[in-house]
Amino acid sequence: MPILVNLDVMLARRKMKSKDLAARIGITEANLSLLKQGRVKGVRFATLAAICAVLECQPGDLLEYRADGGDVTGK
Repeated sequence: MPILVNLDVMLARRKMKSKDLAARIGITEANLSLLKQGRVKGVRFATLAAICAVLECQPGDLLEYRADGGDVTGK
């Protein structure tokens, strides 16, 4: 997938644990882990907004597009 999730980088910059972020935004640690690993097919804008609010960042700080990342059709 050509979309990379840099959530772990932002967590490290903010010196915050995944467990704490999950609790603050109201999702399970398991779901946050899947998001961090890029193993989700989508993310709700409300979830993305909550993450950005807590980490004081922009969506572009969390998501990155790389053209060499693979098939964009999901097949």
